[in-house]
Amino acid sequence: MMNRNLAMEFVRVTEMAAIASARLMGRGDEKAADQAAVDAMRAMLDSIDCDATVVIGEGERDEAPMLYIGEKVGTGQGAKLEIALDPLEGTTICAHGGPNSISVMAIGEAGGLLHAPDTYMLKIAAGREARGLLDIRLSATENLKRLADAKKCRVADLTAIILDRPRHKDLIEEVRAAGARINLIGDGDVSAAIATATPNTGVDILFGIGGAPEGVISAAALQCLGGEFQGILKPRNPGEIERALKMGIEDINKVFKIDELAKGHLMFCATGVTTGNFLDGVIFKPWGCLTHSLVMRSESGTIRHIRAEHHFDKKPRY
Repeated sequence: MMNRNLAMEFVRVTEMAAIASARLMGRGDEKAADQAAVDAMRAMLDSIDCDATVVIGEGERDEAPMLYIGEKVGTGQGAKLEIALDPLEGTTICAHGGPNSISVMAIGEAGGLLHAPDTYMLKIAAGREARGLLDIRLSATENLKRLADAKKCRVADLTAIILDRPRHKDLIEEVRAAGARINLIGDGDVSAAIATATPNTGVDILFGIGGAPEGVISAAALQCLGGEFQGILKPRNPGEIERALKMGIEDINKVFKIDELAKGHLMFCATGVTTGNFLDGVIFKPWGCLTHSLVMRSESGTIRHIRAEHHFDKKPRY
């Protein structure tokens, strides 16, 4: 069983990754920002007393020098855990100084997180009111109607968040025809999914196709928030289908419910790199920096916002 104190240990990991990548905000170098986040996250993970395996990371071992799928992290002592992570979600956002770039981790017990292949996933996400009401197999129009009924409002009062991609042209047209408003984003659909279940973000529902690994991280967050998430894998070629089968996916067309993507006792940590819908970005000061993090546990339903001061004279590495 996961010790609840681990949540406060893991948020240190996303804090350090966020600080490292925020130093490169707006510099136009996506790879450098991502590598800085990976290096900082890896270093901090090894200081935590746990026996953890990365099940969603930066890629396979031959693709990523650190935080690859299957990599062991932690001291090796303590609870056996699975970790899904994205050291810098929104690398392009960070490189261009845009909003909603975060460092994020989901932590589960052994068998708690779906081992999702690095392919696409059709997703739908919403907050607590939508739990058990939405159906990804139905049209966006029907799901908007169901959500409006649950929230006791009009479809015209809802805002859908969708990745701005050519593949979503028909989806965007349908949502507009249904009468809902749309927030088009360039990147960062983990942040977008969380925003649907977070008060005062102005976002009600997420539609569209994004990365499957990010789908698992989003599902873990929404489990902690009591929200809804469903996904269907959308492999782009036979090679991705074969990889999914090797990872244990038996039915490529399966509708994955939230409990199948992330289950059991879960922890979720995210730290803002750039300011967004629900987290402020890193702010540098002459003496150090300020960070804003979100820490959640599914078992207790606890949601903590942590604003921290980091003094670089005591943390010289950062």
